[in-house]
Amino acid sequence: ITGSAFDDYNVNEMILAEQLIETTPNHSVTMFDKGFYSLGLLHKWQQSGTERHWLIPLKKNVQYEVIQSRGRNDKLVLLHSNPRARKLWPELPETIQARLVTRKIKGKTYEVLTSMLDAMRFPTADITGLYEHRWEIELGYREQKQYMLGNRLTLRSRLPALVKQELWGILLTYTLVRYQMVKMCHQLKGDYLPYQLSFNGSLAHILRLLVGLPYATPGAVPRQLKHFYDMIESLILAPRRARTFPRAVKRRPQRYARNKKCQ
Repeated sequence: ITGSAFDDYNVNEMILAEQLIETTPNHSVTMFDKGFYSLGLLHKWQQSGTERHWLIPLKKNVQYEVIQSRGRNDKLVLLHSNPRARKLWPELPETIQARLVTRKIKGKTYEVLTSMLDAMRFPTADITGLYEHRWEIELGYREQKQYMLGNRLTLRSRLPALVKQELWGILLTYTLVRYQMVKMCHQLKGDYLPYQLSFNGSLAHILRLLVGLPYATPGAVPRQLKHFYDMIESLILAPRRARTFPRAVKRRPQRYARNKKCQ
């Protein structure tokens, strides 16, 4: 996690997204959901640093002008801002150049806009492949809500200030676990990335170490750490299976059995 912003439900997500601009690292790509489409936000995101690129699905009814066609699935387009957007974002110009990349998957067309205009540096296949990794952030939410919080629907705190404090504690813990997983990958033989380790297993592994260390003598600590790193290979996940069925909303579990006559 490179940055986080949250507030109560009265605060618009666009305002929270703007708070993350300053913490975004240079030479990076940020993938947005289509609900965050705002030329003012995207322009400021790109101009606030060096090589801060963005990638976002094309929203319906977005008007654009094709400047250059680089092939069937790659176009350079011009996006026009409106007076209201320029009033909210004084540095926003009247037009912004963007790149429109198209990909067809199982007969369905997907279109994404990006600030990565250079086709030689950023091939079309790499851009469309990159956006598929946006699901990683959803997995991060699952790891925090299901694994760390045990699927609890609410936090323990009841006061607004304490709720924020607890959320920061969760994010801090999650970041420390992820940082330790990076170090664990360095101990493995082979080219492994942190997401190829089990987060749930790593979390349990770290907790066992932390629980046992206070009761260990100083001379036993190196032996426990060695045992800790010797167990890393058991945390390697099997390769992810390709999805063969479309995503679907599962039926919410019910306490009582359903009456077949009423289905």
